[in-house]
Amino acid sequence: MPSLFKRSLLPKLRSFPLTADAVTILSGAAEFRRCLLEQIAQATRRIYIVALYLQQDEAGQEILDALHAAKLARPELDVVVVVDWLRAQRGLIGAGKQPGNSAWYQETTRTHESVVPVYGVPVQTRELFGVLHLKGFVIDDCVLYSGASLNNVYLHKFDKYRFDRYHLLQNQALADSMHHLVQHGLITSKAVHRLDLPNLPTTRSLRHDIGDLRSRLKHAAYDTTAGSTAKDGLSVCPLLGVGKNNPLSRVICELIASARHQLTICTPYFNLPLAVTREINRALARGVKIDIIVGDKTANDFYIPPSEPFKVIAALPYLYEISLRRFAKRHQRNIDSGKLNLHLWKDGDNTYHLKGMWIDQRYTLLTGNNLNPRAFRLDLENALLIDDPKGELLEPRGNELVEIFQHTSRIERYQDLETLPDYPAGVAKFLKRVSRVRIERLLYRIL
Repeated sequence: MPSLFKRSLLPKLRSFPLTADAVTILSGAAEFRRCLLEQIAQATRRIYIVALYLQQDEAGQEILDALHAAKLARPELDVVVVVDWLRAQRGLIGAGKQPGNSAWYQETTRTHESVVPVYGVPVQTRELFGVLHLKGFVIDDCVLYSGASLNNVYLHKFDKYRFDRYHLLQNQALADSMHHLVQHGLITSKAVHRLDLPNLPTTRSLRHDIGDLRSRLKHAAYDTTAGSTAKDGLSVCPLLGVGKNNPLSRVICELIASARHQLTICTPYFNLPLAVTREINRALARGVKIDIIVGDKTANDFYIPPSEPFKVIAALPYLYEISLRRFAKRHQRNIDSGKLNLHLWKDGDNTYHLKGMWIDQRYTLLTGNNLNPRAFRLDLENALLIDDPKGELLEPRGNELVEIFQHTSRIERYQDLETLPDYPAGVAKFLKRVSRVRIERLLYRIL
């Protein structure tokens, strides 16, 4: 580990031992949906679903119905759903005024004999400044981990899918640790309330409790006392982070700094924090070969075709492309030499939501962290760090990367990416205005 990390976290992390046959990498969103439904149906002790949102659509209904069916069949089963408090109480962006998913949760509880509590966690008093972005479903002694939320496209219910990563880990210690954080670190807070019950308190009335919760979360961590600091075999370490200079952000930077030969990074929204950019630059200077996989702007979940009326949210994919073009321009020499490879993912009108890192042939980071300033400062994030010093998972790891690269194309020159004159008129007009009043930098800090 480079000496610039005077208080390095990586060697001190306590991890849970893993066996190679306890790790399954699922192929695609449809398989993820099937696996989730299977695990719910087979559960005997606990089901803890943690996601940004559980959407009121066909796939969301299928998941919620499965949870109620499992609870009805085994009343002793501990079933809990945790979502973001603010996201659950608004409609879809650009869809006009809607009651949000909380109304659906309440109706479901009212009309079912079984009880599946849905808790809303407010990370901030405004969604713009932070949301619950934790990932991972704990079902008995397994953890099903993905960056996906729960709706039709994330679960590939119909024709379209949103591509993510999907891992199933059979590990009681890991499941216990993640379950403990939800049970004792989140749902016991005075700021957290059930969304499936009527007469919800206002966010304004919870301001003090939300502040207390955020303060506690800044110092919270997964309980890994049952783990070990030994680095002699396959293991997994859960990581948590919220706010500036949090442990998860620090470990991400240390992992990049530890790379000696090869580094692969996935992010759906290209807007790297300065700390990450610096470590990438240092890695390139060390001779590390780096692959960065991002979604084409048309594969961004905020993309709106030019044929449709302009909405401000439609400018986001173009802002990310501008950021990517600037990065590519600064690193054109590394692109020419093959040391830096920028790949655009595109598969029809499907969308891209992959996050994570692969470091040399040892570390694999599973995370919902978008590797952007918002993830590093505002949202409550987590990750699972798999350490594989003996290369026990190299084959499935390689297979996952082959699948990810399948629909990508390499950017040969920064000029291959479009610029403002190429953009739809409404987008170009908005971005010019943003640039003129100099709020572009502020936008990048919260995107």
